[in-house]
Amino acid sequence: MKKISLLVIVMLLSLSCMAQEQLAFPFQGGKDIMTRFFKDSVVVSKDIIRKKATGMAIFKFTADEQGKISKVVIYYADDLLLTPPIIEALKKSNRKWIIPDHEKTHDFILPFTIRFNAPVTANTELQKSSYDFYKSSKAFFSSDQIPLNEATLLPAMVINYDIAH
Repeated sequence: MKKISLLVIVMLLSLSCMAQEQLAFPFQGGKDIMTRFFKDSVVVSKDIIRKKATGMAIFKFTADEQGKISKVVIYYADDLLLTPPIIEALKKSNRKWIIPDHEKTHDFILPFTIRFNAPVTANTELQKSSYDFYKSSKAFFSSDQIPLNEATLLPAMVINYDIAH
């Protein structure tokens, strides 16, 4: 009798529980394709290279059923100098996004880190340039809140660039 009642309770619980919806990776082709796309699409500006700029920028954007992006918002940037090449790459990703079924739009949060490839031997000029950028950079913070329960946090993109000698 105990086994039967336990079995009935388990069956009722399993019927009342909803399975978590399995989502495909939200970029056509998957995570590796997205990583390659952004590494190829972010064109680091001459100004970033000249100033030896490094840092992080976090973006939120909305994708619709056709994968078109809109409402690109910068939530944080170590310096706004880092953001234009990322915004251009996000525009190039139009129609590549996949949103969950039964949604008309979906928000994504995508962090980027931009840094230079350090030379094998350190030199004082490079150290001074890096320090000067760090000292003069002005962090940007969005005044909007991030609704994390309504957005998908994507893996961070790391963009490396070579510095001019």
